[in-house]
Amino acid sequence: MDQLLRVMNFTVSSDGIGAGEDQSLESPFGHAVDPARLFAWAGATASWPMRTDSGGSRGIDDYFTRDFARNIGAEIMGRNKFGPQRGPWQNHEWRGWWGEEPPFHTPVFVLTHHTRPSFTLSDTTFHFVDSDPATVLEQAREAAQGKDVRLGGGVTTIRQFLDADLVDTLHVVVSPVKLGSGLRLWESPDELLDRFHLEVVPSPSGVTHHLFWRR
Repeated sequence: MDQLLRVMNFTVSSDGIGAGEDQSLESPFGHAVDPARLFAWAGATASWPMRTDSGGSRGIDDYFTRDFARNIGAEIMGRNKFGPQRGPWQNHEWRGWWGEEPPFHTPVFVLTHHTRPSFTLSDTTFHFVDSDPATVLEQAREAAQGKDVRLGGGVTTIRQFLDADLVDTLHVVVSPVKLGSGLRLWESPDELLDRFHLEVVPSPSGVTHHLFWRR
């Protein structure tokens, strides 16, 4: 069976925006973006990994939250998902937003024009690569040892892999929040219909799940 490149649980606003501009340490998703609002659908589920109580919703939102790690052997992400620094690394002590136990549990390939040595936190090893999407995907597939590769974002990284026609499936969650400006995944999901089938599934939480798979 082929190893798929999958976008999973990627959340955008009703106007297609996945992150604001001017990302900083204080604003990981950029200005004008409240992640608590954008990702409320996932945080309300029983399977949300940071849940500290036994509550939470079941149903379709919970299914996708629970399914996030299934058959994933590696992740690819852009540098801006890894951290807020730009240009040459000024602080090698920065090792991601996630603390000593990142939620990935796989090798992670971080796209950057400024490479740095790999390091491991818990069961996650971060590799910093300056290559084209096809080359990075080849490296990630080898590291995934037969499992699929997740394309974690952000928006710019997903667009790069879409433009290179490397994405096999996408699950994009459209939240009923309008942001107005920022990094836009699409003007309309119809832009992808030349290459993908699409099924749209509304959730009682108010979000809409968009499921794309290759034609």
